[in-house]
Amino acid sequence: MTEYDVTLEWPDGGTDAIPVDPQETVLEAAQRAGVRLPYDCRKGTCITCVGRLLEIENGDTDVGADGTDQPPDPADAFSYRRSPAALTDRERADGYVLLCIASPQTDCRLEVGPRVRSEVGDSPWA
Repeated sequence: MTEYDVTLEWPDGGTDAIPVDPQETVLEAAQRAGVRLPYDCRKGTCITCVGRLLEIENGDTDVGADGTDQPPDPADAFSYRRSPAALTDRERADGYVLLCIASPQTDCRLEVGPRVRSEVGDSPWA
């Protein structure tokens, strides 16, 4: 069975590296590993569990039309159990991921914590 290494980066500079089976979500794997991540709905509608993709396995960054580095595309790193309804298209393009419904497809690094949550707008379902 293949597992992917997902590294969670916290605001204080600490990290947690967790192995995640491609059939489980990042949230499920974190809980199994004893790593506490915030969550609420577990359906991708509330934004509580949001993280931001920093890097995927090969370390490549995308370059925008203006020549600046762009965040990696979450579609290259995760599949979702259902559509991430709480994220706008722009938020997805900016690298945000709902960890309660996201399953990794490669090794990656994610920024997590309250700062990431504050960067994302309110849930459209709230």
